[in-house]
Amino acid sequence: MTLTKEESKSLIALANEARRRAYAPYSNFPVGAALRTKSGRIFTGVNVECAAYPNGTCAERVAVFKAVSEGEREFEAIAVVTATGGSPCGGCRQVLAEFGLDTIVLIADGDENLVQETTVGALLPGAFRPQHLK
Repeated sequence: MTLTKEESKSLIALANEARRRAYAPYSNFPVGAALRTKSGRIFTGVNVECAAYPNGTCAERVAVFKAVSEGEREFEAIAVVTATGGSPCGGCRQVLAEFGLDTIVLIADGDENLVQETTVGALLPGAFRPQHLK
């Protein structure tokens, strides 16, 4: 699966728009994500911090959990936008791997410049997957 340049730009723009709604009063590092499912639906997410630091969550996981809660399980692509073009954390990589290593990951900065296009599998080689539990 490949994305057109227009599809990539649109997903990045949605993630950047979502980033404006992040709740990041402690790190001051707002993150936005936009996840496109194979059915064509798009779910956005933002990071939500908490004064008890470990209880916050990442934008990527919010988008995945929203999609799953709506019955979606197959993903095509996710755009992640930070001010500096930071990559998804290890926990988010593992959650994304749960639903497919071929999911395209677009990493962009706050000016919507694409910093990297990769896949979940490339970000998490040797991923622990559901089939490892059998």
